[in-house]
Amino acid sequence: MQDQPPRAQDDFAVAHREWLTERVAHYLGRPVDDTVSLAQEGLDSVAGLSLYGDIEEEFGSLIEPEDIWAYPTLRQLADFLALRDVNRGGSKVRAAFVFTGQGSQHPGMTSGLYLNSTGYRAFLDEADAAITPWTKQSVVKMILADDAGIHRTAMTQPALFAVEYALARTLEEAGVHPVAVLGHGIGEFAAATVAGALTLADAAKLVSMRGAFMQYLPPGGGMMATCVTPYEAAELVAAEPAVGISAINAAKAVVLSGDKAALERIEARLEERGVPCRHLAVSHAFHSPLMAPVVAKFEAVVRRMPGGAARVPFYSTVYGRLATEPLHAPYWTEQITAPVRFADAARSLLAQQTPTHVVEIGPQAVLTPYLRRMGGGRRGPVCLPVCQGPASDAVDLAGVISALDAGPLAAALSGA
Repeated sequence: MQDQPPRAQDDFAVAHREWLTERVAHYLGRPVDDTVSLAQEGLDSVAGLSLYGDIEEEFGSLIEPEDIWAYPTLRQLADFLALRDVNRGGSKVRAAFVFTGQGSQHPGMTSGLYLNSTGYRAFLDEADAAITPWTKQSVVKMILADDAGIHRTAMTQPALFAVEYALARTLEEAGVHPVAVLGHGIGEFAAATVAGALTLADAAKLVSMRGAFMQYLPPGGGMMATCVTPYEAAELVAAEPAVGISAINAAKAVVLSGDKAALERIEARLEERGVPCRHLAVSHAFHSPLMAPVVAKFEAVVRRMPGGAARVPFYSTVYGRLATEPLHAPYWTEQITAPVRFADAARSLLAQQTPTHVVEIGPQAVLTPYLRRMGGGRRGPVCLPVCQGPASDAVDLAGVISALDAGPLAAALSGA
C-alpha cells in the first residue's frame, strides 16, 4: 500500500481507535477512556482473549494475544493496530444494517429476488422452514401468490422477519458483514438474530407467537403519524390514557397509537394549530397501551427462551442506545408496549460506529430518508435500501452489493 498523507493516516488511526473503544465498552458494559490502560479499565483475561478474537475476525492476523496487554493505553494499542493494518485503506466499507418494521410489507414482496437469486431463495426457504411449524402457512407460498393475507398481523410479523433475515444473510454471504445492527419494532427480531442474540429457531417461534397474539386483540385501535416533537406528543397523550407514543422516528416525526376515538380528539387539537396528521393503515394499535393484554401471554412463552448477548453491536430501539445487556425475556416483553425510539438509537449508532454505509434491510425503503437526514446528507454515510419496493429484483440486489464493495463484481474490479 502506498504511503498515505499525514491527515489520512491520522483519520485511519482514529477509525481504529473508535472501533477498539467500542469493543472494549461492549465487554465492560460502560463507556471507556482511551487514555487509560485496559487493565485499569477492568478488562480481564477472558474479555482480553475475546477482544483478540474480534481483532482477528475484523482485521486478520495483525497482533498476538499478548500485544493487547503490552501497550500502556487503549489509544496506543489502537495506534499500533492501525500501523500494522497495512491492508485496509481509509475507504474500507463499514456497513450498518437497519431492519424495517411493520408497515413495510406488501403482497409479493421480494418475489423477484426469490425467483432469480439462488442465495436469497435458500435463506428465505431456511427461514420459512423455521416458521411454518408455528404458522401452519408457508411464507414463501404466500409471497409467490401475491396474497393480500400478508397484511394480517399473524402473518405480517413472521413474513417480515423471514424476508429481513434472508436479505441480511444474502448480504453476509456476499461479504458484507455489519459493524452494527438496529431494528424498528418487529425488525428487532431479525437484527437480534443476525447479531447472534437469538437463534433462527427461537426467533421464528417468537415472531409467530407475537403476531398471533396481537391478531386476536379487540378491534378499535389505530395509529397516527404527526409532525410534533416528542415533548409535544407527551403533552397530547397525557390527557388520553388510551393513547401512547408508538414511535419517535425523527425530531418532529412521532407516531401516536391507541384508541381511535382518542386519536381523533388529538387530531382535532392539532388541526387547530395547523399541524398535519396522517392515520396509518394498520389493523391494531401497535406499541400502545392497547397491547397490554398480549404481554402476559407473550411473557409466558418468551421466558422459556434462552436469549443472549449480541455478538455484533445491537442498537436497541427500546432503550434508544447500544444495548450491552443480554436480550432475554424481559427485553422482548417490554418491547411490545414500549415506544420505538428509532431516532435516538439511530443517532447513537451513527455517532459511535461512524459507518460508511447504512443499509435498510426490508421489502421497501421506509427508514432511509430519516437516516439520510440524521447522517447529514452528502457529508454522512451512504444510505441505501436493499430493496426499493415491489419491483426490486436480483439485478438491483447485485447493484447494492457492488455499491458495498462486495461480491464477484467488486472482486473483479479490485483484481482479486
